Amino acid sequence: MPLEANTEANEPKTRAGFVAILGAPNAGKSTLVNFLVGQKVTIVSRKVQTTRFPVRGVFIHNDSQIVLVDTPGVFEPRRRLDRAMVQSAWGGAADADALVHVVDVAAQKNHADDTDRVIEGLKKANRKALLVLNKIDLLERQVLLEMAETLFATGVYTAVFMIAATRGDGVDKLADAMALAVPEGPFLYPADQVADLPTRLLAAEITREKVFERLHDELPYEMTVETETWTEKKDGSVKIDQTIYVSRDGQKGIAIGEGGATLKWIGQAARLEMTELLGRKVHLFLHVKVRSGWLDERARYTAIGLDFDV
Repeated sequence: MPLEANTEANEPKTRAGFVAILGAPNAGKSTLVNFLVGQKVTIVSRKVQTTRFPVRGVFIHNDSQIVLVDTPGVFEPRRRLDRAMVQSAWGGAADADALVHVVDVAAQKNHADDTDRVIEGLKKANRKALLVLNKIDLLERQVLLEMAETLFATGVYTAVFMIAATRGDGVDKLADAMALAVPEGPFLYPADQVADLPTRLLAAEITREKVFERLHDELPYEMTVETETWTEKKDGSVKIDQTIYVSRDGQKGIAIGEGGATLKWIGQAARLEMTELLGRKVHLFLHVKVRSGWLDERARYTAIGLDFDV
């Protein structure tokens, strides 16, 4: 009796693939990715356009391994970095097996143009997406239904999901749809892997998030963080040296703060999160340097996976 054949036939078929998360800046894409993955793999900030490059988070739902591509927001570009970010967003979408378009229902009036850009981009690419209306706890149900009907009528969506990503409301049904949207096949990553973002880069992103959190109104987008050295210690801890690059001398003083208080707060907050993420002690050393015109340096774009020539 061919027991092996019967056992194999009864084994569930696995699925695996890439799902790109599109949407206007600050629509809640990163929050959704982090919730699905179960831990932070991309930064969340009140400041829009903080995701500068696609970040892949990996999670397993039912028998599917879903690789989430958290793309930069789709918006009207005004400078080289903006153009590179928008191109990166559509690049991540082009390579994905399925697409999800996240709309912040509370801000739809202000971001209607950005929503239209995604819709037009989907039509141009001849792609369909799952429509996700996020932050539904902030609007009345009738308004939500009307918005869903209007957007679905554009013809670029296959289904509509209503969620509150910060609380996880409605996310399970969305995950069910994602799991069925990826093709049958073996897992692409080890079952316990949650991201393919290099740890050095994720550490820099954590610090950048803390800078935004502390200096949301004072420091503009012309700021970046780079992990300069990563030293493994014999006791199992890690020593990380990072540099916060700003564009002007005045911004350096803002980042450091009076008596170094601001930089100390940023360092402590980032170190605590890195310690939790890495599961070991972290010695974090931060420096602030002025690098005027870094937005026009090819190396800076290459370092974070963006195309300089756009």
